[in-house]
Amino acid sequence: MPATPQIRTEHVKSRHRRTVLRAGSALLLSVMAPLSARAAQILAVRVWPAADYTRVTLENDSNLKATHFIVKDPERLVVDIEGLELNPTLKTLVAKIQSNDPYIRQVRVGQNRPNVVRLVFDLKEEITPQVFALAPAGQYKHRLIFDLYPVKAVDPIAAMIEKGDWSDAPALPPGEAIATAPATPAAQAAPASPPAPGVPGSPGTGVQATQATQAAQAKAEARAEIKAEARAEAAAPKTDIAAAQPEDKHPLPQAKPLPGQKVARMITIALDPGHGGEDPGAIGSSGSREKDIVLAIAKRLKGKLEQHPNIRVMLTRDGDYFVPLGTRVDKARKVQADLFVSIHADAFVQPSARGSSVFVLSEKGASSSAARWLANKENDADNIGGVNVQGQDKQLASVLFDLSTTAQINDSLKLGKAVLSEIGGINRLHKGSVEQAGFAVLKAPDIPSILIETAFISNPEEEARLKDNDYQDKLADAVVKGIRQYFAKNPPLAKSRMT
Repeated sequence: MPATPQIRTEHVKSRHRRTVLRAGSALLLSVMAPLSARAAQILAVRVWPAADYTRVTLENDSNLKATHFIVKDPERLVVDIEGLELNPTLKTLVAKIQSNDPYIRQVRVGQNRPNVVRLVFDLKEEITPQVFALAPAGQYKHRLIFDLYPVKAVDPIAAMIEKGDWSDAPALPPGEAIATAPATPAAQAAPASPPAPGVPGSPGTGVQATQATQAAQAKAEARAEIKAEARAEAAAPKTDIAAAQPEDKHPLPQAKPLPGQKVARMITIALDPGHGGEDPGAIGSSGSREKDIVLAIAKRLKGKLEQHPNIRVMLTRDGDYFVPLGTRVDKARKVQADLFVSIHADAFVQPSARGSSVFVLSEKGASSSAARWLANKENDADNIGGVNVQGQDKQLASVLFDLSTTAQINDSLKLGKAVLSEIGGINRLHKGSVEQAGFAVLKAPDIPSILIETAFISNPEEEARLKDNDYQDKLADAVVKGIRQYFAKNPPLAKSRMT
């Protein structure tokens, strides 16, 4: 009997110990919960303003959840980010908003409540926001993206006209304009006619004076039409000068018009500087970024092309911001581009690799393992640059690929050969023929499209050349000559296709 109290006492102590342990565990969990919520850290803040849209990127070490809503009068975008505490890096967002940002006036950052940071974007106009998260890719960790699009999307035709210098281009010597083949069923089915010989003339002759007057009148009329109605102008034929110079290496064709039909029109060329914004492209040993070099080359090329009185150019991007691959193709089709030229700067694991290359689309696989590797690398741009997959048409790429006809690829090969032959005069060629691979950016079904790898930025010697103004000029001149050589043998048809 004396042993019974002893057992009861031990039972009471054991129950008390369990109670203490449960209380301790609850206290520990209550302490750890806010610590885990505060674990997310903002590592970098980046802002990419552009007329197309403004992007704000918050790079962080874990996947963040955010909710957003619009407040009216005045226009504001409010974003609440969960699982986050305000830190000095996030506060730098305030100073990163530029006064020339098309859509953001300013941003305010604050701790709305425990573990929730609120961003308030004061807007310059009504916008359509896209807020989404990106998994780690390339050199980036998790990213939370805010894309601010205008409610009324930027019209690529109007933007091209607004930013183009073609309407004010000085008159060039005879032969600089590109003639147009009549858009008849026979013309579309038959091969392009060979170039006709140029019409010689000395300065001050009546023929040249008449041509110069016609060119000036045509350009004035074109400019007036465009300012009045930008969209309608894209499909309207234009008139320009015709005769070729006797000494021209590539005399331009003088296609005979049908009765009452004009044979010259504005030629639209889409130039596509690769990468941009979040996607720097390849980086050279001295720190040069592909996205900066190819944009500089594209701008030079645009200026040289627009010196020709019936050529205008659309840049898929004219600043440091990201454009998805499908959007680049879509922009070219919206302006009814006659050619699409994507500009890049190669990189390889071995710095000894060197030379320029030209690529076109392939429906049957890459022409070499190197071409396949490069296409895969370039097609990864959407992952690095950051695409909202919920806002993308998942069938777009496959549809465009299916619509890419043999005729389009054949025309692309002709263009590629002409450009490659001219580039070979200023730089060593990595391969002496045009290569083919499944580049997503070349999949416009109705536009001859090429991708130029200007040089290997991973090669220190070629990187230095790519940064050199003189080399960029020579490269742009070579591409212009290649394009003119292509059109000399393949006059563009009058606008007749659907967009």
